[in-house]
Amino acid sequence: MKTFDNRSCTGCAMTVGRRHFLTTAGASAVALNMGVLDFASSLFADEPKPAKKPVIRAVFIGWKTQDEYWMTWPGMAYDANKHQGLYTKTMSEAADKLGIQLEVTTERIDKPDAVNPILEQLKKSPPDGLLVTVMCNQHWDLVNRLIDERGDIPAIVFSPMGSSFTGHVQRVRNAPRCYLASTQDCGWLAEGMRMFKVMRDMKNTRLCIIKGNKTGDQVLAGIGTTLHTIPLKRFPDELKKVETTDEMRAIAAYYTKEAKKIVEPDKEDILNAAKNYVVARRIMAAENCQGISMDCLPLVAAIHRDRPSWCKNRMIDSSIQPPCLAWSKINDEGLVAACEADWNAGISMRLTQLLFGRPGFMQDPIPNTINNTLMGAHCSCPTKLNGPDKPHEPFLLRSHSESNEGVAPQVLWRIGQKVTVMKFQGPGQIILGTGRVVSNIDTPPSGGCRTSVELAVDNMEDSLDCKGFHQLFIYGKLDRQFKAYCRLAGIKVVPV
Repeated sequence: MKTFDNRSCTGCAMTVGRRHFLTTAGASAVALNMGVLDFASSLFADEPKPAKKPVIRAVFIGWKTQDEYWMTWPGMAYDANKHQGLYTKTMSEAADKLGIQLEVTTERIDKPDAVNPILEQLKKSPPDGLLVTVMCNQHWDLVNRLIDERGDIPAIVFSPMGSSFTGHVQRVRNAPRCYLASTQDCGWLAEGMRMFKVMRDMKNTRLCIIKGNKTGDQVLAGIGTTLHTIPLKRFPDELKKVETTDEMRAIAAYYTKEAKKIVEPDKEDILNAAKNYVVARRIMAAENCQGISMDCLPLVAAIHRDRPSWCKNRMIDSSIQPPCLAWSKINDEGLVAACEADWNAGISMRLTQLLFGRPGFMQDPIPNTINNTLMGAHCSCPTKLNGPDKPHEPFLLRSHSESNEGVAPQVLWRIGQKVTVMKFQGPGQIILGTGRVVSNIDTPPSGGCRTSVELAVDNMEDSLDCKGFHQLFIYGKLDRQFKAYCRLAGIKVVPV
C-alpha cells in the first residue's frame, strides 16, 4: 500500500502467488491419495495474469481532530484516529491478498475545498475503484459531491455505525455504479475490495467458445469479458492427436473410486472422459482462456449418425463423446466449463467462481405445476458444490442421457440446502432468485438429464413464470452479495 496526501497519487505494484500443477510421475498412485483438483498436468498453463494490478483509491471524510467529535455522531467516545487505522489495516490486508494496488489519502476531508484535489486526481488518473469511508454524520454534503462528480468510476461508500442516519444516505443510495455499505462490521471492507478485484478480473477473462467454423474475438460491453471463438472441428482434431497417459488413467481411477455407483459407463468410457478433460484443458491453455464452452450436441449427434450399421453401442471414435464429466471436473477446479456454447451461462459461472469461490450448475428449467416448484436438469454438474477445497457431494457415473453415450455425473444435492438461482441475460442484466433443494430426481424412471434437482423457489407464485434458460443453481443464499456487486458494476437485477 502507498499512502499520500492530496498532491501525490503514486502507488506500488504487488505480486500474487498461483497454485502450481503437479507432474505426471507416479500418476495413478498419486491420484488415489490426493484430491482430483490437486492432480493436473504440468502441460497446463497457469491462469493468465493482467499486466497491471487494479488500482483502488481510498479516502476518508470526517473531522480532522478528536475534539470536533464532541456532541456529534459518532461522538467523543469514538477514537477517530484509531478507527481510521483499523479501516486502513483491513483494506491493506485485503489488497495484499488480492493483488490490488491500494492508494490511500490519509488526511481526512472536512471542507468543500478539500474535495477539489481528490476530484482533480480522479479525472487525471481514474482508478479502477473509489472507496469512501465516512467518519462522521456532519459531512454528507461532501460525500454526495464526491460521488456525484467522480465520473464513471465504480464507488463504494462505507458508512460504519454512527456515521449516518437513514436520511443521510438516500442520495448515495440512488447514485449509479455506487454501493452503500452501512454496517457496524468493519471487516466488510475486505468484501468491498474483493468486489473491485472481481470487476477487473471479469474484464481480463477470456472464454473459449467452440462452435461453427470461424475464429474471432468479441469483447462484451460493460463487463469487458472476451469471447474467443474457435472452430468446432478443433476439439475432435485435438482428440485424435492425444495418446492415453498415466495422467488420464489416474483421473479415471479417481472417478471410479469416488463414485457412489457406476451405472451405464464402462472402463473405456471413463478413460475417454479423462481424455476429453485433458484436451479441453490444453485448448484453454493454448488459447489463453479461463473458461470453455462447446456446441457439443451437434458434434455428438453427427458422430452418432455417421457410425456404421454394425456399430450398435459405440461411436466410430469412442474417445469423442459428450464432455459432461470433463466439464464437471473443470468447474470443480475453479475454472469455467459451460455447455452448448452458451456464453451467458459461461460469464455467469465465471462471476460466481470469482465472487464466492464455488461453481454454478447450469441447467434446463422445468416447471412442476403440481408442487409449484422448479426442476433443473443437465448431464454435466460440478461435484464440489461448496468449492474446490471442499469435499465433493455424492455422485453416480451415468451416461449422457440424450445419446446414452459417454460419462455424465449424477450429483446428489443436499436436501434442504439453500440455493441461489442466477444467470446473465446479456452482459448488462442478470436474473436472480433464491430457494432450497427439496428433492433429487432419478432418470429413469423420469426422463431428462442425469443430474435433476427440484427447488422450492422463494416468492414464486407460479413456477410457470420462472424467467430464463440455463440458469445457474448455486449453493448458498447469495442474493444480497450478487445485488451489491451488480449495483457497483452497473448491472440490472431482475427477479427470477
